[in-house]
Amino acid sequence: QVQLVESGGGLVESGGSLRLSCAASGRASGDYALGWFRQAPGKEREFVAAITSSGVRTIYADSVKGRFTISRDDAKNTVYLQMNNLKPEDTAVYYCAAGMGAPARTLTRVSIYDSWGQGTQVTVSS
Repeated sequence: QVQLVESGGGLVESGGSLRLSCAASGRASGDYALGWFRQAPGKEREFVAAITSSGVRTIYADSVKGRFTISRDDAKNTVYLQMNNLKPEDTAVYYCAAGMGAPARTLTRVSIYDSWGQGTQVTVSS
């Protein structure tokens, strides 16, 4: 397994931007598909974005398309989530996750990910 540590969360006004980072250790991140999920209080964890191990394909939830961008830098063993035009409904704890050998069609599913970070809080004020 790989160990994941998120950073970059915080409090931002509606319309603002944040960039989340997730540093991987223990195994090369290039072996994994990487995803971001979020969980708001009282709600289930939901898919936000994912990127395949090759970095060729990216997938986004409809609610964040055009506003969020996922990217990876395997030289730094890090995946990023650039979040622009943030809305109050984006408020949640954001988690990164790694899935070994996961095909692109499965990357929206919580169950295919082997490793999870501890999460970072993102709060968007109106």
